[in-house]
Amino acid sequence: MVLIIVLLAIWLALVIIGFAIKTLLWLAIVGIVLFVVTGIYGAIRSRIG
Repeated sequence: MVLIIVLLAIWLALVIIGFAIKTLLWLAIVGIVLFVVTGIYGAIRSRIG
């Protein structure tokens, strides 16, 4: 569970950096996708175990 929280924090930081620096907008998009995927994975894993 700690790994999921750490990954979510990293992805959120990538999103913030991507939106702050306009030339790195692609980084924000990648961060959003990874944030959503990690959140879904964490939710599924917490329901199973």
